[in-house]
Amino acid sequence: MPRPGPRTTPRYSEAFKATAVALSHLPGVQVQDVAASLYIHPFMLSRWRKQVREGAIVSRKVKLEPEVAAELKALRKLKKQHEQLKMEHDLLKKAIAFTSARRASSSPSSTVVKARTRSE
Repeated sequence: MPRPGPRTTPRYSEAFKATAVALSHLPGVQVQDVAASLYIHPFMLSRWRKQVREGAIVSRKVKLEPEVAAELKALRKLKKQHEQLKMEHDLLKKAIAFTSARRASSSPSSTVVKARTRSE
């Protein structure tokens, strides 16, 4: 149920918008990565980029350090590795469940017969 009263949306300062746009213009950095790291929607960042192109937001004053770009690239790489590990983990869980179900459904008499033939 929605809260009573007027709907409030966060207001971002011009400096924040300009910094976000400058981060998104770094080489090798995607808009989605910058938006995710700043907890904003990628569409909002795209709008801000358009406003910078049109001159509504001034981004010339923003100075970025090269470590920021390296950190964003590292974050992107870690996210990809995390997704890969999650997929592998899910696959292993399914394989374990499959083999466990297969062992449980095999008839106990067949294992007894195999054990007798080996011991004889």
